[in-house]
Amino acid sequence: MSKNITGTREEWLAARLELLKEEKDVTRRSDELARKRQELPWVRLDKEYRFDTTHGSASLADLFRGNSQLIVYHFMFGPDYKAGCPSCSAIADGFDGIAVHLQNHDVAFSAVSRAPLVKLQAYQKRMGWTFPWASSNGSEFNFDFNVAVTEEQQRKGGTSYNYERGQHPIDTLPLSPIVGEFAAMSGTDAPGYARERPGMSAFVLEDGVVYHTYSTYARGLDGLWGMYQWLDRAPKGRNEQGIWMLRHDEYATR
Repeated sequence: MSKNITGTREEWLAARLELLKEEKDVTRRSDELARKRQELPWVRLDKEYRFDTTHGSASLADLFRGNSQLIVYHFMFGPDYKAGCPSCSAIADGFDGIAVHLQNHDVAFSAVSRAPLVKLQAYQKRMGWTFPWASSNGSEFNFDFNVAVTEEQQRKGGTSYNYERGQHPIDTLPLSPIVGEFAAMSGTDAPGYARERPGMSAFVLEDGVVYHTYSTYARGLDGLWGMYQWLDRAPKGRNEQGIWMLRHDEYATR
C-alpha cells in the first residue's frame, strides 16, 4: 500500500507550483555549473596513448575523427571480464542516440575499455550497439584517468577514485557483496571487477595538441543516464532494492 498522501487537484497544483520554483532554481544552478566546467583550465597531454579500434591502431587525437572536441565514456570492461559491466551497459544503451548528434556538433564520442578489441566487438554485436568503442589494452590511459588500478594498488588499499582516496566502496577491502554480484554478472571475480571504475572525460584538440578539460565519476555520471532521469520523475522514483537492472537482452529470461 502506498504511503503517499492524496489530495484535490487544487492542492496538487499549489504544491506543484512551489516545487516548480525549486526546479527552476536547480536549472539555473545547473547552467552555472556547466559554465564553470567550461572555465576549468585545459591540461596539455604530452603522453602518447594508443588504442585499438575497428579502423586500426589510433592515437587519442585520432579518436576526435575531425572534430575539435572529444567525450570519452570509461566503460567498465576489464581484460578478464567475459561481459561488460551491467551498469555501464545500461547507460550505454543511450549512446547510439546521442553520438550521431554530438558528431554533427563538433564533438566526437567514444567508449574506451581495457578489454581486448575482439571482446568489445563481440559484446557490442550482442548488444546491437554501433557507437565507437576503443580498446586501451596495454595503454596507461585508464590508469592515468583514475578508472583502473593495478592488483598491487588494490592490495595496498586506499586508492583514489572520484578525487578522494579510499572513500568509495570499490576502494576498500573486503569488497561489499553487491560488488561480488556485479562481478559475477560480468564473468569475473570481485577484485578483478573492482579494479575497473566508471567515468567520463572530455578533451579538446587545438593546433594539433590534445588537452584534458574535464572528468567526472561515480554519482557525477547520474545526469548522463537517461533511464535515471526518467525514473526520478516517476511516482516511485528510483525505487532501488539491490541489483534490479539487467542487460536489455536479459529481461525476457529473468
